Amino acid sequence: MIGSVARGLARWCAVSLALLATGGCGLSTLTSGLGGGLFGGPSNTQISSSSISEEQLLSEAKGEGGMGGGLAGVDPGCPRFSVWSRDNAVTVYEPGRAGDGLAVMHRGELTKTARECRIEPGRVTIKYGFSGRILLGPKGRNGTVSLPVSVFVTDAKRERLKTEQMKIEAAVSIDRPIGYFSAVRTITFNIPEGTRPGEFELFVGFDRNIPGAG
Repeated sequence: MIGSVARGLARWCAVSLALLATGGCGLSTLTSGLGGGLFGGPSNTQISSSSISEEQLLSEAKGEGGMGGGLAGVDPGCPRFSVWSRDNAVTVYEPGRAGDGLAVMHRGELTKTARECRIEPGRVTIKYGFSGRILLGPKGRNGTVSLPVSVFVTDAKRERLKTEQMKIEAAVSIDRPIGYFSAVRTITFNIPEGTRPGEFELFVGFDRNIPGAG
């Protein structure tokens, strides 16, 4: 029992040190989502790009990209694409132990976004991409972790107009406790007459309706 706890703490500390070493990702040292754990929080940086790709976003998530995170060069009439603040991360615990830092199985974090638009009369098409990471917790297992994600469009009143669901995956193990993921998709929606594309927003967030989510 004591040995198992010690090994879990050692792995936890190793992941934390690895995250803190990637200072260019804008990590914080604490996050309340882990009940006092040591994982860093996501940076939610938006990338300006005219050729969004999964490889590009994956490189950015790993801190290997050279594009930077500003919005310069993005058409201001294009709807913004952001990580939904309440669902930018999700922590999955062992059953019945939500909030216990030593019971964390894994944690998903969304860290980067990018988008480009095609605007037509009465309609907007957005090519969007996002990336992030999955962190193995003290009770995590080797293998591929899959987590559900929602992408949705809102109007000026933050009413949801369209929602799409998908799953992201990343492989983690004791030897490699940080896995990275990226996705690029396209979404099209109609805009009422008299409105502007910039009044609408696109968001991405984790779906917390899964067993053990805290």
